[in-house]
Amino acid sequence: QVQLVESGGGSVQPGGSLRLSCAASGDSFRDYDMGWFRQAAGEQREFVARITGDYSTDYLESLKGRFTISRDNAKNTVYLQMNNLKLEDTAVYGCHAFWPLTSRDYWGQGTQVTVSS
Repeated sequence: QVQLVESGGGSVQPGGSLRLSCAASGDSFRDYDMGWFRQAAGEQREFVARITGDYSTDYLESLKGRFTISRDNAKNTVYLQMNNLKLEDTAVYGCHAFWPLTSRDYWGQGTQVTVSS
């Protein structure tokens, strides 16, 4: 069982930055693919970024260059650095863990990011 706890959300003006964190409990964190998704009000959940256990990354194409995902296996934590935030980035951002060996996955509760002027 893995528990994921996100933090770092909040309100920011357009052009600002935030760094989200997702702390994972349990063992074998380094074996999990970790990802971030987001869901805006009234919209479907959307993939944001992913980082595998061997540090390969991929992103929603439209976010490349503004968002950066990283992980610290010693701290069981994955991060999402978000720069030059735009109004349309407003959403609840959730952390996702996927273990390829078993295909099990886990979700965090989410953290609200609001971009407004």
